[in-house]
Amino acid sequence: MAEFSYQLVEEVAKELYIRALKKLPPDVKDALEKAYQKETNDTAKGIFKTILENIKVAEEENLLICQDTGLPIYFVTMGSKFPVDGARVVKALTKGAERATLEHPFRGSSTHALTRVNPQTSVGDGLPVIHWEFDEEASHLEILMVPKGSGSENMSAMNMFIPADGVKALKKYVLDRVIASGSKPCPPGIIGVGIGGTADLVTVLAKKAIVRPVGSVNPDPQLAQMEQELLKAINATGIGPMGLGGDTTTLAVHIESAYTHITQNPIAVNTQCWPARRARAKIYPDGNVEYGF
Repeated sequence: MAEFSYQLVEEVAKELYIRALKKLPPDVKDALEKAYQKETNDTAKGIFKTILENIKVAEEENLLICQDTGLPIYFVTMGSKFPVDGARVVKALTKGAERATLEHPFRGSSTHALTRVNPQTSVGDGLPVIHWEFDEEASHLEILMVPKGSGSENMSAMNMFIPADGVKALKKYVLDRVIASGSKPCPPGIIGVGIGGTADLVTVLAKKAIVRPVGSVNPDPQLAQMEQELLKAINATGIGPMGLGGDTTTLAVHIESAYTHITQNPIAVNTQCWPARRARAKIYPDGNVEYGF
């Protein structure tokens, strides 16, 4: 294989950030359209109409869907048949995110945790966030970019339950968190739930859950049933779009899980706002790039 172009990774990382901010995935748009069609609350119906018009204008005028450009998160899947230098991929992703912010340009939201100094680059120590996976059969590099805004991310929560608490406690925790969040995460978006693992892993599982296509179902029948039960319960709260009342408070509930310790059962909730933004690319050995969602 010819020398792999890390400059290409940089360009793709830049392009993905910009694409994610301007064009919603088709599954998200379809879910919002369906919610609009079935909405019975007049105020909520008006909000959905505005949301759909916002999406249309953003695409037609090449504008950002939302002013909160979020923090850059990249999910990277490295194919075992397409070996690359992971450290150089990290540098390329970081530079790509920075270039997107400066060259587009758009607001950079990254800041020092204590001084609150904002370099207006969207990157810094620990940013972008990069999650790694590996595919032993793949011969390409896959990158999924998710810009995560503060309104929804601030509603994140994690708790360490024990097995004796039971499944009902897990369901109640998710529902209570959604009710407490109210209008803050700009509903209706996606409720991501992580169950199991450790305190750090469970939060990653919840983040992975929000990047699934709207309406996708967990292959585990028990978790799939739990997704549907929570979806029904959350929408029954009547919080509605933007928290002003209505039939749809969330477009989907997605759950990801992992095995955990015999004496614990952690759970995490990660909420996504109605602009459930994501953009994906596959980079092949010949330099070809396929973009999608």
